[in-house]
Amino acid sequence: MNQKQQATAKARTAISPTREENYAEWYQQVIKAADLAENSSVRGCMVIKPWGFAIWENIQRVLNSKFKATGHRNAYFPLFIPLSYLQAEADHVEGFAKECAVVTHHRLAPGPDGKLVPTGELEEPLIVRPTSETIIGVSFAKWVESWRDLPLLINQWANVVRWEMRTRLFLRTTEFLWQEGHTAHATADEAVAETMTMLDVYADFAENWMAMPVIRGEKTDGERFPGAVDTYCIEAMMQDRKALQAGTSHFLGQNFAKSSGIQFTAQDGVLQHAWTTSWGVSTRLIGGLIMTHADDDGLVLPPKLAPAHIVILPILRDDGSKDAVLTWCRALKADLEKHVYDGQCVQVELDDRDLRGGDKTWQWVKRGIPLRVEVGPRDMEAGVVTLFRRDRGVKDKQAVARDEFVGEVVALLDEMQAGLLDRARAFRSAHTRVINTKAEFESYFAAPAVAEGVPTPIHGGFAWSHFCGDPAVEEEIKDALGVTVRCIPIDDADCPGGAGGTPGECVWTGRPSPRRVVFAKAY
Repeated sequence: MNQKQQATAKARTAISPTREENYAEWYQQVIKAADLAENSSVRGCMVIKPWGFAIWENIQRVLNSKFKATGHRNAYFPLFIPLSYLQAEADHVEGFAKECAVVTHHRLAPGPDGKLVPTGELEEPLIVRPTSETIIGVSFAKWVESWRDLPLLINQWANVVRWEMRTRLFLRTTEFLWQEGHTAHATADEAVAETMTMLDVYADFAENWMAMPVIRGEKTDGERFPGAVDTYCIEAMMQDRKALQAGTSHFLGQNFAKSSGIQFTAQDGVLQHAWTTSWGVSTRLIGGLIMTHADDDGLVLPPKLAPAHIVILPILRDDGSKDAVLTWCRALKADLEKHVYDGQCVQVELDDRDLRGGDKTWQWVKRGIPLRVEVGPRDMEAGVVTLFRRDRGVKDKQAVARDEFVGEVVALLDEMQAGLLDRARAFRSAHTRVINTKAEFESYFAAPAVAEGVPTPIHGGFAWSHFCGDPAVEEEIKDALGVTVRCIPIDDADCPGGAGGTPGECVWTGRPSPRRVVFAKAY
């Protein structure tokens, strides 16, 4: 293939630049092409558009059912938190101090030049919710009196504000949507069990709904949630081989209970502080979904989270067949919607817009709809549909008998869902390595030299290496290579060869190490 032919072949992808050419810009262009979200006029904030919000609604639907199945109830707490509440928990306020948005006035009035200026200074500044442990703790202190009031299992769906300096749609924005669970328990063991239960809920959701394989593990001291005793997480590998922290679950011990006054009379009559937890995921999951599955033609959606499973594209000609084709397609849609997939009716879009066929096709390709069905007069006469599977790219197509397609659509969606998870697991496995020497570690993660203005090539992946546990050493590695300990894995079987828990020597210092950890560059 000559240079002209190569340039033409590259131009055939719907997304430019491609993942290989510039991954960061590719990500932004996938979001734009799929019509998921856009930057708002407020710095660092985003507008989530209907297709993107429908994905979030599906995430909410599934997780909400899981939370309720494990005994949690939804509530809602104020957006504004008095500064004194955060100051009561010193480690917590220190951890979030640089990210807090602060309200100091409660009205606007015309200034000397006629322009509106803040006035009416508040007696106490209010923090716009970065997380809710402190203000929820105040309510818990009112609700809990006796051991009979425990456990208290609460979740809220809300927005939070963290004043980020560098923002990226879905992955890191000043305002984002999330859920945060908060629970109180009579014993440390119960609280720890809750922490691990919710971590497992997140891992199950990530793998079996998002088709995104994750490693469950504990954070190091330097990565722990401010004020927590222990922080656990799920970590996933994106297609640029960086890690994404996709969910966290925190054992808070009695720290927040003491600062908020959450006390109860135990069965033995002794007054004691409760043991608490918190856990959460956010719209960052949509970013993870994109970076796990999308390709150079746009979004690829796991069927379980797709806003629609199938789009029917009738081929309408000016030969008198239009009405018959539309009637046939409407009947097909009705028959497909009789089937149930993942607890809801199969979702079908019938796109009969007066738009060029190629434009309609590419809109749906870029949006990542799992199945695309084309029906023209000849298909109708033959009793078949022309079927395109998004997980196999844009060119894969097959003619399938109409009734066969209707009868097997649920099995087909299941096959696609499982296939996406298998593909993501294979990708992670291909870019995961056990590393035992500092030289190999540095080589694995070092960025190759590139010309100015040229995107940094993809490098590294997950490294399973021994680590001495010293926060100063972790900081040194981060400064040198931009690499952090993503987690201390819970399951040794996740390690290639299953040897994660075997003692050894720290890959950076040579000091004794109790086990291997996962190192990676991360978002």
